[in-house]
Amino acid sequence: MGRLGLTSFGGPAGHIALMEHEAVRRRNWIARDEFLEMVAVTNLIPGPNATELAIQLGYVRAGWWGFLLAGAAFILPASLLSALLAWIYLRSGSLPSVQTVFRLGIQPVALAIILTATWRLGRTALRDWTWALWGAAALAGELAGVDATWILLGAGLASLARTGLLSRATGPLAFLALVGAGNTAPATAHTPVSVGLFFLKVGALLFGSGMVLFAFVERGLVGGGWLTSGQLADAIAVGQMTPGPVLSSATFIGWLLAGPLGAVAATLGAFLPAFGLMSVIAPHFRRLRRHAWLREALSGVSAAVVGIMLGMALRIALGMAWDAGTAVLSLGALLLLLVRSPAWAVVLLGAGAGALRLV
Repeated sequence: MGRLGLTSFGGPAGHIALMEHEAVRRRNWIARDEFLEMVAVTNLIPGPNATELAIQLGYVRAGWWGFLLAGAAFILPASLLSALLAWIYLRSGSLPSVQTVFRLGIQPVALAIILTATWRLGRTALRDWTWALWGAAALAGELAGVDATWILLGAGLASLARTGLLSRATGPLAFLALVGAGNTAPATAHTPVSVGLFFLKVGALLFGSGMVLFAFVERGLVGGGWLTSGQLADAIAVGQMTPGPVLSSATFIGWLLAGPLGAVAATLGAFLPAFGLMSVIAPHFRRLRRHAWLREALSGVSAAVVGIMLGMALRIALGMAWDAGTAVLSLGALLLLLVRSPAWAVVLLGAGAGALRLV
């Protein structure tokens, strides 16, 4: 898993494809049908899908030691690289040239990355007009300033209510509601503890894609005055430039907010829920797929995720300084991403284009 953590670019789909190649085809650790069941389970629960899959594979291969080491090996390379980039960013980010490269080159690409992820999620989640309405309602709530936690929980509850499955899911959803209520907005001062608690909520309620992290950050941290929209776009770019889970951007954001201790707290907060959930699920993952209430709740949540991400993209776009060059770069990045160009390569191209515009 350590090698995958160092080399796996391309988001969750790319990570899962590499794990299938290594664990199923190359090493024969697990049968393909069992691997597909694992993938299905990670899509039915909150948390970063690829990280949870790495943890499950570690458990299957080597029990509880494999459980811990596989997850850590997959997460640490990206988190350490994100910490290094945050240190460089803070030391050099005050230089006008560095700020300009990010503003002119990387931020337009970050917007294209969000729009591409939204499109791909939408094709799966918005299967018919009912789920499209779910997504539109989530978009309206996001633009109206409703916390993403409550939009996601509301979508799950509404999905269950329309099928009569609500009573069977009351306990698990009540737990998620308590998690969300415990930290719907960040504290007034960004200490390592408050940063860690914020990302603990995010890790416990992350559905659909690691990119949803940035919807929580945009509403909670940009809206709360902790980060600027530009810093959020830079964090998105860092998440795509580094291998491993996109959620490792939490390390970058934590360092910006509260230094090295903030980076550690953010990383632990973001990933601990995945370890906690998988400690319960990994030994019993086959039975989980049979719960109809969980599948139905996830359908509603997935539709809401699309609306939330689109709202986040709109606000980032409105906060950018647009000119012809920025528009061309953003559109070009969008087209490259839609034809499956690697996101990290597109980010580097954007950085180069931003540097050229300084000449």
